[in-house]
Amino acid sequence: MRIAFVSGNREKLPDAVIPLGLLNVMESTPDRHEKKLFDLCFEIYPFQAITDQLGPFDPELVAIGMRNIQNAAYTGLDSQLNYYEELIGSIRKITSAPIVLGGSGFSVMPRELMDRLRPDYGISGEGEESFPQLAVALEAGGAGLESIGNLHRLSDEGIVSNPASAKFFDLRNSPNLDRTLLDPRYYERYGIDSIQTKRGCPLTCAYCTYPIIEGRVGRLREPSAVVDEMFQALDQHPEIHHFFIVDSVFNLPRTHAKNVCREMIARNWNMPWTCYANPLGFDIEFAELAKEAGCAGMEIGSDSGRDHILKRLRKGFTTDDIRNLHDICKTTGVKDCHTFILGTEDETLEDVERSIEFIVDLDPYGAIVMVWVDDYEALDPALRKQRLAFRETIEARLTELKDDFPYWIIPPLGVNFSSSMFRRMRRGGFHGPLWQYFRLGEEQGSNHPGSPARAGELTD
Repeated sequence: MRIAFVSGNREKLPDAVIPLGLLNVMESTPDRHEKKLFDLCFEIYPFQAITDQLGPFDPELVAIGMRNIQNAAYTGLDSQLNYYEELIGSIRKITSAPIVLGGSGFSVMPRELMDRLRPDYGISGEGEESFPQLAVALEAGGAGLESIGNLHRLSDEGIVSNPASAKFFDLRNSPNLDRTLLDPRYYERYGIDSIQTKRGCPLTCAYCTYPIIEGRVGRLREPSAVVDEMFQALDQHPEIHHFFIVDSVFNLPRTHAKNVCREMIARNWNMPWTCYANPLGFDIEFAELAKEAGCAGMEIGSDSGRDHILKRLRKGFTTDDIRNLHDICKTTGVKDCHTFILGTEDETLEDVERSIEFIVDLDPYGAIVMVWVDDYEALDPALRKQRLAFRETIEARLTELKDDFPYWIIPPLGVNFSSSMFRRMRRGGFHGPLWQYFRLGEEQGSNHPGSPARAGELTD
């Protein structure tokens, strides 16, 4: 069959992210099919672009990757779903080919999105095995659809959802990704590539979607295979300046993370990288190995400065654990950026104030301060209205504080978080996650262009 793989993601704040998941599914689909990638990330008029590009290809099957439900600032709910609704509508105008929706965004609430967006099929979770099986079933006129794990489909009786497969995808069978298929603007404009060292997260954080997408069973890649892929990516795109390890948490399990770092060190890896880290299992040996292996910084989902909120969110760690991680990072010279989410379910304004005090006292290298938005608000206007006033109160408080803490990043307010600012910093030669530069002015003088005050002055 002629299969079109459409990356629908257009989020570019803070960076455009390569469609790693869709590329994995595409490469896992047998080469007897004619496959083509259509990426809408950089298209000014995405619906016109998909119409112009898809028509001549005349696909017999269309796979759409949906990365996000919300935007990076946690402010875009309706717009995201409306966008995918219009995207599917645009595709339907030019082809009668079945449409399959998948990706991390779809996996969060597959049945609800099947009902709202009305694709012919949906695949939640991993798609490397389910999607090729779907292609076989469609070639056979639909025989075998009921045996495909995590397949959702529309029928006369409503939405039919298959149970998950008994086994997860074996990462030892991960395809050899051809990054030359990707739009070169990912590398020319941002210089960042993504790499995955494992899948599955055993943690039980109340809101997290990683276990939904990847499961809780940890599956590890060989450290040598990970570093092989990084070197191959550099060969294909010499413009790469930075890697981001996209594991839900890189430092769990510790032994695996340390072995990946040791593999980088043994092979003289010298490209900076960042990752997600967790206070659980964080020790000085890991931080030292990561630093020696080229780690430029770590992003930590600390979420709250209140222990009872952390317990309610089932984070598994305490504020003392957060402080311990920060102290280790400071000792070893690894930059730490902590994300805090204010106003989660059942949180009070007093809880918000105490969390703010915790952030001030902790004083991490970077702090990203978000305001909680429930994914289901995209589908429930009443829930959204109920929580809106609380959010507005929190945002008003953050507005009062923003000038006192100029290195905080507050996406819902656009504080140190705007496309124009990031674009100027990229053009000024800053690579990797931009939070790592916001305190350079403090360290090297207020006139350093990395400080927020100077970033806006960089020449376009």
